[in-house]
Amino acid sequence: MVCIKSFANDGYKLWLQYNHIQDKQIRTSYQSNIKRIIPFGNSETIKVALKELELGLNGMLGSKVLSGTKNNIESNSLMFGSESSLNEIVKNQLGNAFNEINDEGFVIKTISIKGKNQIIITGKNDVGVLYGVFKFLRLLQTHQSIENLNIIDAPKIKVRVLNHWDNLDRTVERGYAGFSIWDWHRLPDYIDSRYRDYARANASIGINGTVLNNVNANALILTPQYLEKVEALANVFRPYGIKVYLTTRFSAPIEIGGLETADPYDAEVIAWWKNKVKEIYSKIPDFGGFLVKANSEGQPGPQNYGRNHVDGANMLADALTPFGGVVMWRAFVYSEHDITDRAKQAYSEFVPYDGQFKDNVIIQVKNGAIDFQPREPFHPMFGTMPKTPLMMEFQITQEYLGQSTHTVFLPKLYEEVLQSDTYKKGKGSTVAKIIDGSLDNKVLTGIAGVSNIGNDINWTGNPMLQANWYGFGRLAWNPYLSSEEIADEWLRSTFSNDEKFVKPVKDMLLSSREAVVNYMTPLGLHHIMDTGHHYGPGPWVSDLSRPEWNPVYYHKADSLGVGFDRTPSGSNATAQYAPQVASKFNNLETCPEEDLLWFHHVSWDFKLKNGKTLWDGMALKYQEGVDQVASMISIWEEAKPYVDEERFSDVYMLLNIQHKEAKWWRDACLLYFQEFSQKSLPVGVEKSTQTLDYFKSLKFTFAPGN
Repeated sequence: MVCIKSFANDGYKLWLQYNHIQDKQIRTSYQSNIKRIIPFGNSETIKVALKELELGLNGMLGSKVLSGTKNNIESNSLMFGSESSLNEIVKNQLGNAFNEINDEGFVIKTISIKGKNQIIITGKNDVGVLYGVFKFLRLLQTHQSIENLNIIDAPKIKVRVLNHWDNLDRTVERGYAGFSIWDWHRLPDYIDSRYRDYARANASIGINGTVLNNVNANALILTPQYLEKVEALANVFRPYGIKVYLTTRFSAPIEIGGLETADPYDAEVIAWWKNKVKEIYSKIPDFGGFLVKANSEGQPGPQNYGRNHVDGANMLADALTPFGGVVMWRAFVYSEHDITDRAKQAYSEFVPYDGQFKDNVIIQVKNGAIDFQPREPFHPMFGTMPKTPLMMEFQITQEYLGQSTHTVFLPKLYEEVLQSDTYKKGKGSTVAKIIDGSLDNKVLTGIAGVSNIGNDINWTGNPMLQANWYGFGRLAWNPYLSSEEIADEWLRSTFSNDEKFVKPVKDMLLSSREAVVNYMTPLGLHHIMDTGHHYGPGPWVSDLSRPEWNPVYYHKADSLGVGFDRTPSGSNATAQYAPQVASKFNNLETCPEEDLLWFHHVSWDFKLKNGKTLWDGMALKYQEGVDQVASMISIWEEAKPYVDEERFSDVYMLLNIQHKEAKWWRDACLLYFQEFSQKSLPVGVEKSTQTLDYFKSLKFTFAPGN
């Protein structure tokens, strides 16, 4: 049955829609299993869980579900509470389930008490119970059976955080959904209800931390005036299991501390940081720790004083250790003084220090060695440093992927990286096994996503891009989930369970990332976006002051061919991978074609596996990307009966912009590369109606997120 939309939906509720279940059979089944909800315990987190259950069940079932107490358990009750709050009768029904979960895990089980079926949601602590409550509500949202439940689940990664690149003036670096949601002016006394909804959304997908400020940090965030504002946010987030972290500026002792140096060996500097950390924990006892960008893109760091990354990270780690805090030290570094290959520099700076970092330091590594490109081979650092915990950094906001204008389902990208085999300890040493700690027996594990959240009413600027926030959280909880499973969950929770909607739109999402690669950077091209704002193509840019800021540095197009030679005959970046991986990338016969121009400078006449020349194959890929977006529009048009008018219209307009911009990418890039190949476009590729000079003349002073 087609569910005709009957109300406006601005997208604010994200995937927590809790829409009335119109299928009477399914609804009646749920109602018969949930006559009453009974909380065990009275903590703030259990109160949050109770409120969420009331909101979700009343919305989906259309009738008020009564609350009870553990003293009046009736048939078909839904009970929830942590292990310590349960009575012995319930515990006996759970057997060894608690031995199978960690501190954040949960159990959802159908049990029998005095011959009557009950559903219990429990965990070792209240936050695990809350995660279980959201899982249970998702079962209902996606119309799954709740008969004979036996679900045991726990996060595989310890630190699961969003990195907000939010500035204190509320602008957002690489933000495409409005201004920052943190209203520093009105904090701490005015608590926007959006903060709680933000916490709800994160808890629903298992995110347990948030870094409030930009990696290009402002030292003022550590002043007492701002710390009381941070404290107010921490108080809101705490019942949802979310810790706050701060990006700290390495030169803060100078800028706000009145010292003359920030040298990590200086006794006064060491004392300043210890006192500052003590001050923070006096306000926020569950403060998570610091994220640090140091000696990168002009940011201060230990190298300013002749020290190294170990010196800087360990100095901060020592200050945090008494309180249980962690240091997330970013490995995104590159220097204008090393002109061989930017892709090699993070490895060169960090791998020699393996095993020298303190136990509460984790190195945060981007998924690829350049910078959040539409496609990159996995970062070679993930195949090294067995003695050092490595933390994944994904970008959720779409800096190089059309920004919030383009529908791109990023869990497909995340999945590709996580499943990549590093051969660190032989075949099967996937990136997922490295970041969850299982490969090297690491206790401290982590994953970060650069947030795409702003104060737009729908949070992410484009309703479809809520899926990337959702998908990041689900993969942070379990990096072995498939992108297909995530897409299915998100569509059903956010829009409709009707298979006539879910199947085609899921296919659209799953192909959307490849479409973007095709119309932007096919066959291993990378970093050919226009300068600064990274909005639109700019493969011709060659006049910037640092060589590695120029797109020509990365594609190296000439009359002979195109691509960056990273084999032993070039920069030899492939040597940073395990021999099995390096040999695959080095050999033109075995190098995956999607990475071809990342690792090789290839003749325009080189024959691809399909028999096409490189030039023809590249041009046809650009055209394929354009055609894929046209297909996405058609699929969305067919979805209209299943989607409310407001979100349908928003997505439809944005898809049409994406189609227009896909053509722009195709035409501008092919006209530029054609100057080198001197070849005609193959049959099937549309010719541009504009000149290359026209595309070069375009300026975008209004592009957001700079």
